[in-house]
Amino acid sequence: MALSRACCARAALWGSAVTLGPFVTRRLHPGRSGLAWGPPRSSKLHLSPKADVKSLISYVVTKTKVINVKYHRFLGRHFPRFYVLYTTFMKGLQMLWADAKKARRIKTNMWKNNLKFHQLPYREMEHLRQFRQDVIKCLFLGIISIPPFANYLVFLLMYLFPRQLLVQHFWTPKQQIDFLDVYHGLRKQSHPEIVSYLEKAIPLISDAGLRWHLTDLCAKMQRSTHPAAPDILALRECFSDHPLGLNHLQAVHMKALSRAMLLTPYLPPPLLRHRLKTRIAVIHQLDGALVKLGIGQLTAQEVKSACYLRGLDSTHITEDRCRTWLGEWLQISCSLKEAELSLLLHSVVLLSTNYLGTGR
Repeated sequence: MALSRACCARAALWGSAVTLGPFVTRRLHPGRSGLAWGPPRSSKLHLSPKADVKSLISYVVTKTKVINVKYHRFLGRHFPRFYVLYTTFMKGLQMLWADAKKARRIKTNMWKNNLKFHQLPYREMEHLRQFRQDVIKCLFLGIISIPPFANYLVFLLMYLFPRQLLVQHFWTPKQQIDFLDVYHGLRKQSHPEIVSYLEKAIPLISDAGLRWHLTDLCAKMQRSTHPAAPDILALRECFSDHPLGLNHLQAVHMKALSRAMLLTPYLPPPLLRHRLKTRIAVIHQLDGALVKLGIGQLTAQEVKSACYLRGLDSTHITEDRCRTWLGEWLQISCSLKEAELSLLLHSVVLLSTNYLGTGR
């Protein structure tokens, strides 16, 4: 009995515990008295399965980021040219995915509010127009990559022909300038041909005043003189019907206009006419939305993109000059009715050919 009391006293001094049963623990601490009832405490922390999964995912994500950073450093140090292409491609995928999500939100909003394309704000209209164009270009790559092992050929073609096969998201900054120059050079080749077709149409105009105005306009174009907006609007009547209305243009004339609009000319005349009507109608709707927004609300990049779409080589012209030119275009566009859009289509050539010497 005395031995038992001595053992208990020693245990109390060292803070040890004496177990009284399978589910009861007596914890003795110096300076404290009484029993602490409850199950024995474990020395290890047990996490729930969900916490274990989250911890594992966090660990994998962290390690992946570290490996990715090391991989980027390795490519940038040993393969700098490939690294530029690689980073451009990855950023392009991110931007294209962001554009797709934004386009989906716009389409969802149109469906919920029963809105048409021409009722959207300018930036949403322009985003949908550009995204549709990008998707059509990417669709070709998707089709040719369907056969087995064709994806390797697709990557090779993308590397060899980035201008023809890739959208602007996947172009390097230098490629963007170079490729836009190439495209404008292609459409500029059709400008003299279109002016010659306008000259051939002069004898077919019955009104003498309109004949004189068109003759004077063609002479200005050949003298490298930039025409004013009133000079172009004076011809709206002969572009609404025969001989220069959209429904009366000859096939060779429409092919030249298609090249000026960066559309393929290798289609039957009915399809050429339909594509020209659709393209210029979309631009006319964009112009209406842009007038509501105001040119002053556009950023420098938005101004240059808007001018390039309408035929101006804006990559080599200052922002102020681009805004002035865009104001002239809107003056013409907002004065025309739907039946007179052939004049707006020809303004792609008439307004841009000699602006600030861009025709040289």
